[in-house]
Amino acid sequence: MSIEVTVPAVGESITSGVLSVWHKKDGDSVAEGEVLFTLETDKVSTEVNAPESGVLKTQAAEGDEVKIGQVVALIEPGVSGQAPAAPSKSAKKEAAPATPPPLPPVAVERPAPPPLPAAPPKSAGANDARTTRKKLSPLRRKIASQLVSAQHNAAILTTFNECDMSVVMNLRKAMQDDFVKRNGVKLGFMSFFIKAVVDALKSAPAINSRMDGEELVENHFYDIGVAVGTERGLIVPVVRDCDTKSFAGIESDLAGFAGKARAGKIGLDDLQGGVFTISNGGVYGSLLSTPILNPPQSGILGMHKIQERPIAENGQVVIRPMMYLALSYDHRVVDGKEAVTFLVRVKDCMENPARMLLGT
Repeated sequence: MSIEVTVPAVGESITSGVLSVWHKKDGDSVAEGEVLFTLETDKVSTEVNAPESGVLKTQAAEGDEVKIGQVVALIEPGVSGQAPAAPSKSAKKEAAPATPPPLPPVAVERPAPPPLPAAPPKSAGANDARTTRKKLSPLRRKIASQLVSAQHNAAILTTFNECDMSVVMNLRKAMQDDFVKRNGVKLGFMSFFIKAVVDALKSAPAINSRMDGEELVENHFYDIGVAVGTERGLIVPVVRDCDTKSFAGIESDLAGFAGKARAGKIGLDDLQGGVFTISNGGVYGSLLSTPILNPPQSGILGMHKIQERPIAENGQVVIRPMMYLALSYDHRVVDGKEAVTFLVRVKDCMENPARMLLGT
């Protein structure tokens, strides 16, 4: 009896996805538990395993949009790929037809082939190698929809500042070896920024809130999303309880998300529930940008490239490694004073990291 392979449920709000890759082809033998195909949705990528062993009979093609619960293949009991047994010599002799006598040669006059018609000129709209058209992935469609929705449904305003990264860079350099030996992960800049954001959210709690219809929802927890670029698009895994985690705990979570992202293993639970987002365009060389909100959050911090610049310090011009910071916020929820207070606090924490430890 055939076993149906269906598209599994991967989240309450997800009703369909794209069957992006068949890891086994039609007619292949599969073993129970082997990965059959990858399902891409607007939030996560999921590998679906074979429920039984047998021969795979696919009923959907790569790139098809499929519904949750849809049958995309059957597994027939048995083993494929076995070559049929070779016939015996006696059978070959019995089956071999008698060879007819050769016919006398016949001279045939071969006519010259007609000339090929000239190729028609290409029209301006012809499909040629200069363009490629492909369907957007569910994740890319979701990203596009969310970005447009954020622009239409929130009063987005951006305020800017800059911070001197000297102290953090020197501290990171001095402590890196001991940090790695003790914790097994590297000390990066992101853990400093996450801790600075938590501190700043406590100083400007309006940013840790969101609109819900005609109500304002105030959050009293600090789950911070970190935007990560992947081959499939931008995802925002969430580091939980950042107010109680150590630098090592935050770096460990970030390293875990990076590994999951490379392997396509980010789960739906990893992406839900953040109260604020940090986006680091600096890793791509961005010097300044205006980040777009990640709905329904009311704030997002943009980090940028660290660049040595001349600044005035105690009446002298000095060269310092500087980073521009950008805070985009929902002006319906957050006033300008609160936004500036938040960003100045982030700057102070990054330039004087002891503030985050001493609470000053």
